[in-house]
Amino acid sequence: MIRSQKILPAFSTMREFERFLESDYEVGIFLELHVSQLKHAAQMAKDRGKKMIYHVDLIQGLKSDEHATEYICQEYKPFGLISTKSNVIRKAKQKGVLSIQRMFLIDSHALEKSYQLVERTKPDFIEIMPGVVPWMLTEIKQKLGIGIFAGGLIRTAEDVEIALQAGAEAITTSDAELWHQFAGSEN
Repeated sequence: MIRSQKILPAFSTMREFERFLESDYEVGIFLELHVSQLKHAAQMAKDRGKKMIYHVDLIQGLKSDEHATEYICQEYKPFGLISTKSNVIRKAKQKGVLSIQRMFLIDSHALEKSYQLVERTKPDFIEIMPGVVPWMLTEIKQKLGIGIFAGGLIRTAEDVEIALQAGAEAITTSDAELWHQFAGSEN
């Protein structure tokens, strides 16, 4: 299960994806991807026993809506999907796929709108960006009672530890150095 993995490697290129496949991590996040690469990437992950989370909003060639979500779920059977869009989150939940609502900490107004959205969609997890505001991580987790991931601008092992101590269940990061630093502490 995802709760035992404190670092969720995120990647945008096939080269980074291949590095993830060689790692000991079980779950990874494909950020940017072209729709034509989905089949190949999904098969490569399956062959290596990896569980994939796809950021639906960043799949080039697909509109990030409930129809694309249904297509991805049926054709590629992802472990999870990330999106900022409520219709994607609802469809992922309906299909039994882990749903992760991405939430940006911009200002108080955006935060309130995000609270309302999350209360309507009830995702499995929330990804908070940027993840380097520990007191906000704590506040959001307490207010919503949903597991959170911290991502964005996390650059050091200390940033990782602070976010985890503030209540994040995992850190989403494309920083391969952080993947390596925490690889031995997984599970």
